[in-house]
Amino acid sequence: MDLIDARLIDRLHGGMPLSERPYAEVAAELGLSESEVLARLHLLLADGTLTRFGPLFQIERAGGQFVLAAMGVPEADFDRVAAQVNALPEIAHNYRRDHALNMWFVVAAESPDLARQVCTRIEADTGLKVYAFPKEREFFVELRLSALDALRTAHDAPAQEVSHAAH
Repeated sequence: MDLIDARLIDRLHGGMPLSERPYAEVAAELGLSESEVLARLHLLLADGTLTRFGPLFQIERAGGQFVLAAMGVPEADFDRVAAQVNALPEIAHNYRRDHALNMWFVVAAESPDLARQVCTRIEADTGLKVYAFPKEREFFVELRLSALDALRTAHDAPAQEVSHAAH
């Protein structure tokens, strides 16, 4: 990530212009071309610097439902079960945790009934119990971490010497 990428990330965090060509507007603000903004976003996603780029919706306003779900997956089966769960289009995130319930994921469904169906399907496909925790109340926590500040900190940090002991 370079300085331009960091400026782009900071600009996009928390808001996109609502216009016919939002990337062109962002590009103009940053002194870039629209195609450069798009190319940089594609590269940041491809190299894993960004894991997701897109809007966040209050799905309940459209009749949908988010469900945080967890499963206790035997270690030997974890990768297979993760692939089964992640293959479903309703799965938004999936994380491994060091806990008896070691797989946590988010179901984003068009309706509460579909959310229940997805959890039931996962149980049928995997043979494992899904513990579903539908969202009861929403809290807005706007955590903004500056990519520019992180980049500056990384560049200002003194190099750490690493010693290698002979075995």
